[in-house]
Amino acid sequence: MLKTEFKNNILTAYIDGEIDHDSAAEIRTKIDAAVQTNKPKLLCLDFSKVSFMDSSGIGLVMGRYRQMKLVGGALRVINIPDRLYRLFEMSGLESLGVLR
Repeated sequence: MLKTEFKNNILTAYIDGEIDHDSAAEIRTKIDAAVQTNKPKLLCLDFSKVSFMDSSGIGLVMGRYRQMKLVGGALRVINIPDRLYRLFEMSGLESLGVLR
């Protein structure tokens, strides 16, 4: 479901599967713990293996964005499948400059 990798002050979270209300809480907890432990300058959320996402995914990204801002870091959402990109666009996340 979630694998993290910390290298060169970058924490990458590889999310695999579906992001819904239940899984988002678990993913959030694991990412937050990894951020606390590693204190990265950049958090990358890799969506390449996300097969489904509802509004919980948007909340997950927004929360990590705020968290990284609080610790003086930045967030990037990378490898977003085309079918999910539209959700990000409609949510207004594109205006934060975090989508890649």
